[in-house]
Amino acid sequence: MKNNKGRCLTRALVAWIGLFLCMNAQAALEIEITQGVEAGIPIAVVPFEWQGAGLPPHIVSDIIEADLKRSGRFDAIPRGDFLSTPHDHKQVNFKDWRLIKAEALVVGRVQQLGSDQYQVEFRLFDVFKSKQLGGFRYKVPGGSLRKLAHQISDVIYLKLTGERGAFDTRIAYVTVERGSVKQRYLLRVADSDGFGPVTILESNEPILSPSWSPDGQTLAYVSFEKGRSMIFTQRLRDGRRELIAQFQGLNGAPAWSPDGRTLAVVSSREGNPEIYALNLQSKDMRRLTNHLAIDTEPAFSPDGRHIIFTSDRAGRPQIYRMRSDGTSVERLTFEGVYNARASYAADGKRLTLVTNQGSGYRIGVFFIDSKGLLVLTDTTLDESPSFAPNGAMILYATQQGGRGVLSAVSADGRVKQVLRFQKGDVREPAWSPYNRKL
Repeated sequence: MKNNKGRCLTRALVAWIGLFLCMNAQAALEIEITQGVEAGIPIAVVPFEWQGAGLPPHIVSDIIEADLKRSGRFDAIPRGDFLSTPHDHKQVNFKDWRLIKAEALVVGRVQQLGSDQYQVEFRLFDVFKSKQLGGFRYKVPGGSLRKLAHQISDVIYLKLTGERGAFDTRIAYVTVERGSVKQRYLLRVADSDGFGPVTILESNEPILSPSWSPDGQTLAYVSFEKGRSMIFTQRLRDGRRELIAQFQGLNGAPAWSPDGRTLAVVSSREGNPEIYALNLQSKDMRRLTNHLAIDTEPAFSPDGRHIIFTSDRAGRPQIYRMRSDGTSVERLTFEGVYNARASYAADGKRLTLVTNQGSGYRIGVFFIDSKGLLVLTDTTLDESPSFAPNGAMILYATQQGGRGVLSAVSADGRVKQVLRFQKGDVREPAWSPYNRKL
């Protein structure tokens, strides 16, 4: 699939249609943690007390526990081991939790206030210090309970690790449904755990390269809906679409600038595939690269000063960096026979990329200052890596059991998980930034 430069590089130039020919529709989701840290923080999440009619739309405490387990940083104590089930601070007996070796405790309740209004309370405790670390009360409609659960998980993650969580974010990806005559391509957005998918666009032609705007409210992507590659932006709130580029030849690999005013794109409008800066307001295109090789897969640095890209100008695909005005081009990667599809972590010091060191296409982290490369995965057909906004996890596509799945790996390689849909393949994942609105 990636054994020659033409196929690997033109992939980002929206010539990857063959990658999607075996995809089917998404069904229910199963999350499998295949590898975790040896000793996560022992935490007890007590089922929240429910005060209402019937059942709540979402079980908030179950979502919180699942989030924390997925991060690989926590060891959730089995609920069968609990000696008590408190729901507020007055009911907590810290001795009960020390006996089962819990270091942190989460309790709470969900109260129905109206037909579609809920009050959620939670408290986080340090068991050994017998101290409350955090606690909040929220009022939300039923449709926001899952989002609220992710926000609570983020609070817990921050309080216990000192790092910002990324549970209350989203992912975008592409699936394909195979029909009797044609395939149907779907661009979807879901919670960071893969739940609650919403179809943003359906087409009988390929949809590729979803890319999030800095505010998390708009996607740029490539569509072949008229038989040729075109770049669109689409606002998620109301579905408003705008055609951004339909130049003759290839139009692909859109990447947002940090200020949201510019897209770096790849175009062959002047013959050879080159990288351009496209002003989203004026629609002016400014050419940034000028080389006989194929230059593709641009990505802005978090501060907007640099753009990294893939080029075969040295004979094989490698990662290069230039200033955002196209000057001062330098080669970054030298290790291995193939390095491509790079993007930045939020700290601007690391890249995630697809690398081949001679034994398959795997996900790695490249450290810009030291030029060190850490290979994170051991599968052989990994692609499309995307950092979580906190830089702790990397989402990517891979093959498992003969079909495509989404997987995630921690930036140090110690935690791995698979987001497996019961039917079909998924590809082209992209993790959203933090700036998400209700």
